[in-house]
Amino acid sequence: MADAVSPSVVSVDVSSGGRPVGEGSGVVIDDHHIVTNAHVVGDATDSDVSVTLSDNTVKPVTIAGRDPITDLAVLTVKDAKLTPIRIATSAKVRTGQPVMAVGNPLGLEGTVTTGIVSALNRPVAASEQGAGPSVATVTNAIQTSAPINPGNSGGALVNGCGELIGINSSIATLGPGSGSIGIGFAIPSDQVSMVAQQLIRDGRARHSQLGISVADGIAARGTQQVRSAVVVSVVADSPAQRAGVKAGDHILSIDGAATTSALSLVGHVRGLPVGKQVNLLVVRDGKELTLSATLASD
Repeated sequence: MADAVSPSVVSVDVSSGGRPVGEGSGVVIDDHHIVTNAHVVGDATDSDVSVTLSDNTVKPVTIAGRDPITDLAVLTVKDAKLTPIRIATSAKVRTGQPVMAVGNPLGLEGTVTTGIVSALNRPVAASEQGAGPSVATVTNAIQTSAPINPGNSGGALVNGCGELIGINSSIATLGPGSGSIGIGFAIPSDQVSMVAQQLIRDGRARHSQLGISVADGIAARGTQQVRSAVVVSVVADSPAQRAGVKAGDHILSIDGAATTSALSLVGHVRGLPVGKQVNLLVVRDGKELTLSATLASD
């Protein structure tokens, strides 16, 4: 499996004024494009970024687009024969299945580590710093026990068939310099494919939104108390308002996927395409309602 996947994973090097300032990993998704994390590329220009292929050749790239909101970027390589990875749907990933992480941790190219899928739809929030104001990055990530360290960002998380199920993006740590503690997070492949296609086509990505602000909540569901995303406010003429969502509503799920917190709801919505019709399970005054909304662009 490592032999099959490694040719599709590259090292990404970022410099400034000729001096190295950062490194990460990338995954070949078609004959000319590599996906990585937006935080790996940062605010670099085309001339500041290069990739090292599995045969140790170094290639210049152009940045097709970057999207700090999902922490994804796409690089274009035109004068090299790339080996695209096979991509699986992340919708079929299950907790407990074996996985392998492939990347460039700490500059150690072609490193593979193994583990399992520890959890799905794990809300992960980060702040992506750039030239402008910081951007909130929220992902309902795949959590894995495969050891991931600095430099793995943008690398591949693959299933037992060597198919891409996620792009490794972040880890939980015990503090600065602690390294991997066995809790890593990957952006699901379905979201990666959706965003990458937009970046290649348009140079930017559109993100779905309901038009509400939410907070963590606890709803009374019959005799039970369940965690939810409680609606704080609703934007006028938004998808949520047109669907009948009101301030004070507790959203328990979206299309059957549980929304146990504000971050969970945001992550689910951002992982869906603009224009998709979704069903929201809502508790209002102790009663359950199902409301239908069509996601709009931000």
